This record gives sequence, C-alpha cells and structure tokens, in this order.
Amino acid sequence: MLHKIIEFSVKNKLYIILMTIALIGYGSYQVTQLSLDAVPDITDNQVQVLTVAPALGATDIERLVTFPIEQANSNIAGTKQIRSFSRFGLSLITIVFEDDVDIYWARQQVGERLGQVKDQIPAGVGTPELGPISTGLGEIYQYVVRPEKGYEDQFDLTELRTIQDWLVRQQLLNVKGVAEVSSFGGNLKQLEVAVNADRLNSYGVEISDLFDAIANNNDNTGGAYIEKGPTTLYIRSEGLIGSIEDIKNTVIKSNVNGLPLLIKDVAEVKIGKAIRYGAMTYNGSQEVAGAVVMMLKGENSSKVVVKVKERIAEIQKTLPKGVVIEPFLDRTKMVNNSIATVEQNLLEGALIVLFVLVFFLGNIRAGFLVASMIPLSMLFAICMMNAFGVSGNLMSLGALDFGLIVDGAVIIVETILHHLTSKKLFGRTTVLSQAKMDEEVVSSSSKMMNSAVFGQIIILLVYLPIFSLQGIEGKMFIPMAQTVAFALLGAFILSLTYVPMMSSLVLDKNFKTKKNFSDRIMEKVERFYGKILRKVIRKTKLTISVIIGLFVFSMFVASSLGGEFIPSLEEGDFAVETRVLSGSSLSTTMEYSSKAAKILKDQFPEVEKVVTKIGSGEVPTDPMPMDAADMLVILKNKKEWTSASNITELSEKMSAAVAVVPGITTSFQYPVQMRLTNR
Repeated sequence: MLHKIIEFSVKNKLYIILMTIALIGYGSYQVTQLSLDAVPDITDNQVQVLTVAPALGATDIERLVTFPIEQANSNIAGTKQIRSFSRFGLSLITIVFEDDVDIYWARQQVGERLGQVKDQIPAGVGTPELGPISTGLGEIYQYVVRPEKGYEDQFDLTELRTIQDWLVRQQLLNVKGVAEVSSFGGNLKQLEVAVNADRLNSYGVEISDLFDAIANNNDNTGGAYIEKGPTTLYIRSEGLIGSIEDIKNTVIKSNVNGLPLLIKDVAEVKIGKAIRYGAMTYNGSQEVAGAVVMMLKGENSSKVVVKVKERIAEIQKTLPKGVVIEPFLDRTKMVNNSIATVEQNLLEGALIVLFVLVFFLGNIRAGFLVASMIPLSMLFAICMMNAFGVSGNLMSLGALDFGLIVDGAVIIVETILHHLTSKKLFGRTTVLSQAKMDEEVVSSSSKMMNSAVFGQIIILLVYLPIFSLQGIEGKMFIPMAQTVAFALLGAFILSLTYVPMMSSLVLDKNFKTKKNFSDRIMEKVERFYGKILRKVIRKTKLTISVIIGLFVFSMFVASSLGGEFIPSLEEGDFAVETRVLSGSSLSTTMEYSSKAAKILKDQFPEVEKVVTKIGSGEVPTDPMPMDAADMLVILKNKKEWTSASNITELSEKMSAAVAVVPGITTSFQYPVQMRLTNR
C-alpha cells in the first residue's frame, strides 16, 4: 500500500503540488485563527453560585444560604465535587463537574435547583445567582478609571464608580467573548434616606410605613386605551422615582387634618454610598475605580483582548474631560512574551536542523527539501489543533522537536541520494531522464519507507501514556502530546507524498561519484564508530556492567532531584500577595498596602505603575477578605532595568524594600501563576 501511494505521488506530481499549495494556503489562514495563550487553562469545569447577603455573619450565611444550596445541587449527574466559602455578607459555592459535561447544561441544572431552593432561604437574606461563564484564567484585561493630573478635585470616588458602571462596563459587556466585567473600587452610588426617629414617633409613623411608601410609589402602571376620533390614546401612570426630590415628596400617609405627611418631613434624603468590601489604589497615592474583564469560557483570549482594546478606545472618546481609562494588566503582554520565546526557539531549532541536514547529507537541495517538511508539518499540525480545540502555548508549541518531524524524510532522501550515487549503478557520471529519475525515486523510497514508518510509530507510542492522564495533569500535558502527534502525522503523510514527488523534481539528475567534504567527514566518523563498536562487542560483560552501573547511578541522582509540576513562567509583571493582620479594616489595609506600593514606585525605576486591589470586586468570584490585597506591579521593558539584571534578583530586592513597612507580609508571584495557585 505504501509503495502504491509513493508511486501515485511521483507519477501524479500536479495533484501533490496542488495539495501542497492548498495546505500552505489553508494552513496560513488557520494560523491566524489559532487560539494563543501562555499556558493551558487547567481550571476545573465548574459553575459558581454567588449570594450577597450584607446583613448576615459567616455562621448564618453557612446555615441559611450555603448549606441549602449545597444540598439541592448534590445529586446532579456528572458532579465531581462541591466546595463552598462562607464569610460575612457572602456565600460562594463552586460545583465542579466532569470535564466531558457541557457547561451550559450544567448551568441549566444548577439554575433549576436554585429555583427550588429559593423558598428555603429567608426573604430579604439574598438571592443566589450564577457566576459568570468564565474560568480561573478568564481575567484577561484589567484597567482603572481615574482622573487625569489636574482633575483630581473634579471627580470623587462616587463619580468615578458611576462612570465605570454606567458608561464603561455597559459597553464592554457588548463585546463578543466577554463574559463579565467586575467593577472594583470606588463608591457605589445610593440614595440614602436618613430617618429622624423623634419626628417619626411624633407623627405616629413606623419605619415599615416608610419602606412601603417608597416601594409603592416607585412604579409605573398601565391602563387601557380610549378612542378619540380616528386615533387611539393609551393610558399609563408614571410613578418611577427619578430624583431626590421625588423621594422627598413621596406621601407616607395623611394626618388627622387631611394634610399629607411627606418623607422629607421625617427624614433627610441625600446621596450616599453602599458598604464597601473592596477598594483599588493607584501608585499608592490615590484611590480609583476600575474593573476586571472576564473572558467567556472557550474563547480566544488574544482576539477578545483586541476587541476590548478597540471598544475602550471608542469609550474613551465619550468620557467626561479629565477622566481616562488606563489598563494595567493585559493578557496579551504575557502571551506575546511567551509566543516570542516559542518563535525564537522554533526558528533557532529549524536553522540548526537545516544546517545539520545540509552538512551531513552533503547536498544543498536535499537539505532544503527535508527542511521544508518543518513548516509544512507545522501548518498541518495547526490545522488539526484548531479542529480539536488545542490552543497554542508554551506547552503545546514548545514541545515540538524538529528532529522528530524530519526523521522519516531524512531516511527517504538519504536513501535516494545513496542509491543514485552508487558507482555500481551509474559509473562515474550519469545524467538521468525524468522518467528514469521517477523510477529510481519510487524504488528507493519504497525500500526504506517501512523503516521510516516504523520509527515514527515508535515515537508516537512514547506519547501514548500521556493521553491517559486525567485532571489537571491531563489538561496540562495532553495538548503537548496532541500537537506532537499532529505534527508527526503530517510528517508521515508528507513523507509518503510530498518528499518522493519533490525528490524526483528538485534533486540534481547529473550525479557524480566524486566525494565531497561531507562524505569524507562521514567516512571518518564511520571508521571511528566501527572501532568502538568492535571493542564493545568483544567485551560484552564489561559493557553490560558499565550500563548497569550507569543506570543505578542515574536512579540515585534522579531520587535526589527536586520536583515541580511546571516551572515558573516569567510573565513580565509581579502580583504581590499582601496581607495585614487578620480582621483589619479596609482603610487599614489601604493605608499599609499604599505605603508598600509607594516604596516600589519611588525606589525602583523598573516599575511603570502599581495598582492594588483590596478585598472583593462587585462580582466576588475571588472572595478575598478586606485584610488581603493583590498588588499588581507593572514592569517596564527589561532593556530599561537598572536595579537588577533578572526577575529573581528584582523580586528579592523589592521584597527587602517593602519589609520596612510594619504589619504586612508579602509574597512575590506572577499574575497568572497566582490565579493557578488559588484555583
């Protein structure tokens, strides 16, 4: 069968050329569609249930909210684990499903059970809601909304938060691929009714009467319609509250004299703010508002970030003068760094392979022919990666070994060259016709194709155990095995079709038996290897003893090595986990974390900006307490560094610098690494 495929490819060159061109064209398009990220997303397949209940403590939250929801969702098919977190004012339940469970089906099941359990939760405690359809690595873009220099006094925290919630967030939610925009920091605007208890008692009114009056007077109602001549007039009553004056003039009841008692008679109505569970500071000098953009699960992070940036550029034009949207954490920075590393390594590897091929094959045309397998196999692999939903990252693309890819092609081309340059076949100089060339290529390729296929099958068998991995290990390493398998499959197909066809076309048909430099080098290598081999064969016992000794020694060395799941990926920025004394207030955490941020910004020229997120955001998928903060230290390009030569040295110096701030502990990590650790 292999012989027939090779024969067909050589005799029908046009078909193979057209298929190769189609692979190049379609593969080039698929390259633009490849989902790029730094590392695979190893987050569990999960659904989160969030319940905000500001009036309850942790014990009551657990008893009244968390436990009933856990019980209601405990028997969903495909559930692997349920974990929960209860603290003052918040319940967070994470329901983990098997990886093959459709996330939308899972959310539907959880939603149905939430409808059943709502009756068990006391009225007014809180309403359970499903978290965003995102993952632990879904935080792809973070920004602050802050006043420009000179406008600090014109915009307070309430105005900044209002701009974020009603101008920025609402438009970002319309971007395709965005699951949620979680507001952070600032003051959430509220209309506050401050009741005067003495006046309330003097009029004989209870606080519940105020609640009812505001609720009943904040509604629009509809009526029927009346016909007036040829037209129809629709009847409706507008009662929605639109301003503070509307609240002030709301009637509570009529007194004994028939005069209306208004809310402004017993209370002061003013603009207030909601209780805060989080804050955001900028460079340790000012408090700002901001948000975290969360990507929809399964989307291409690179493309979504580009769309978010384009939309933010449009939104910026609509903001009040003096207010800017400033990003501080952009996933594309890390992705670009990672992909640039992969590209550099792949390019260097390809050049090394090309040099070795040309040198040892002793034929420039043959070397370039074999080397052309590298980009073609890569294009085939990328097409398959898109088809099977494998993203391009350090683990998948970085695992490619070009030596494995060209192995089969080297065997075939080297056999063809050896066959064509044989003295016994052609004498001193021979010029072949195209028909004779095709015949010799088919004959030579068919003889060695079984060996090439056998070698590639052995390589694939080495990766088979990886496909059996489960859980986090599977999510991390299976994409690597898939990518290598796709590339080897492409190389196998090309070795059967493209390589024989191109060999018959591009290899020189005027063969001379004169030895070149590479031939002389290889003869010396073969003679040296032959001497060593003969000695080893004669001393069998000594050889086996040395091999066993080396094996035992290697096992001893392996047992003493340290272990790590994956090496730390240098992401380009720091995420400093900052803690103060447990139970500290929000203002206390802000004070001490701001001191640390200011030290980093002032003492290290490598720091571009420092943004500190304290506590939880509006969508508390990461329920940090108010005594904890994430300090995001955004660094400049390494070329501009002066305090340190590498990232490890810089982190050590920064850690020592912030240690002078009393009462805080810091841990220097990377943003994505910290998310992986927390999830």
